[in-house]
Amino acid sequence: MSNWTAQPIHFVDFEGSLASGIVEYGVVTLIAGEVRELHTRLCAPRGRLRQADIAVHGLGEGELAGAAPVAEDFARFAAWRQSGPLAAHFAGTENTLLKSVWPYSRASPDFTRGGVGSGGAAGAAGACAEWGPWVDTGALYRQLYPQLGSYKLAELVSRCGLQAELDALAAQLCPSERCRYHAAPYDALAGALLLCALAHEPQVAALSTLQLLALSTLDGAKRDAIQQTSFL
Repeated sequence: MSNWTAQPIHFVDFEGSLASGIVEYGVVTLIAGEVRELHTRLCAPRGRLRQADIAVHGLGEGELAGAAPVAEDFARFAAWRQSGPLAAHFAGTENTLLKSVWPYSRASPDFTRGGVGSGGAAGAAGACAEWGPWVDTGALYRQLYPQLGSYKLAELVSRCGLQAELDALAAQLCPSERCRYHAAPYDALAGALLLCALAHEPQVAALSTLQLLALSTLDGAKRDAIQQTSFL
């Protein structure tokens, strides 16, 4: 069984809410535990933009004028999911927002049941139409490093000594006005670097994709269920 670093992983971050819908996304693709590319764009809101949300992400009606709705990008997100698992930092928010637009993906590899990504065909036992399960850096760091006091994205990046690398990469890959926390491309890049850091830890890098997904849930019953599938 190959380790998880052999599998493309797509790190996702959204700005928005259930009220407004997704107003910005950032998706960073990792291959061999390294950042390979970043895709991002602004998206038209489908509902009301609350002032409290604008204060966080900085995207009001002016910034979003002329943007197309995220619903137009199903093919792009489905292709990412077909090539590898999606990842996020505390993935519940991203999963909820993604499913609010498209409840299901296309038939995609189920990495908990021997599914194969990166262009490989998924067999009947290894296919599903779900967006998850997700690789979750928030859960991973909480379980692998329980001694840390905070698992907030910015604090973890600082604690791991990744801030300078993040800013250098963001200057190359992110729109200049979105090189900050609570901007989707920047946050996706921050989370991706946290995952890259785990790829440089020999014991973590040796895990299979299934094992990484099992560690990505804080729910013991769900974790056991994922691990059980390796015996089915």
